[in-house]
Amino acid sequence: MATAQSARPTSMSAAVARPAAAPGVQVTAPSRREFLNYIWIASMALLLGETSAGLIWFAFPRFKEGEFGGTFAFDPVELPNAGAAPVTVASGRFHISHTPDGLRALYQVCTHLGCLPKWVPTNFRFECPCHGSKFELNGQWIEGPAPRNLDRFIATVTYADGTTLVTPADGGAIPLDLTREITSIQIDTGARIVGELH
Repeated sequence: MATAQSARPTSMSAAVARPAAAPGVQVTAPSRREFLNYIWIASMALLLGETSAGLIWFAFPRFKEGEFGGTFAFDPVELPNAGAAPVTVASGRFHISHTPDGLRALYQVCTHLGCLPKWVPTNFRFECPCHGSKFELNGQWIEGPAPRNLDRFIATVTYADGTTLVTPADGGAIPLDLTREITSIQIDTGARIVGELH
């Protein structure tokens, strides 16, 4: 009897150890039409993703301070006297012009074809070297093929007492009170006011 009991577990262990046969699984390759549909859908999804990323990148630009398209801090010590030659900030692509009316931040690009007008001290005006457009100290068009005055950037002047003055919506000058201390001048090169047509 002991021999029968010992023989029984051996036959059970032999039955458990034997692997069962797996059912047959057949994998069929996609047809040519299905394969082309998958490729078409994947390429359209990729194109849509690239376009969305590009639109978001350009719709919400991020510019650092001191980079064109962002805000520039202009040192009030460098502010020219009223009626004197303007100060050019090449990295910001603007001229700081101080007329008797006040301060203007003029875009450095000609409104004709995008050349860079330079200040000519002998003629006391901006002159475009490409096609001869000429502009006054305040950006007003004098002559030449340019269709409008020089464009302007929005400037913010802050005094020591905390009051601030901002460029008017029409791009006019910020009247300065030089009896008070100016602590900062900020030029926003991302906010351009288009010059008036002449």
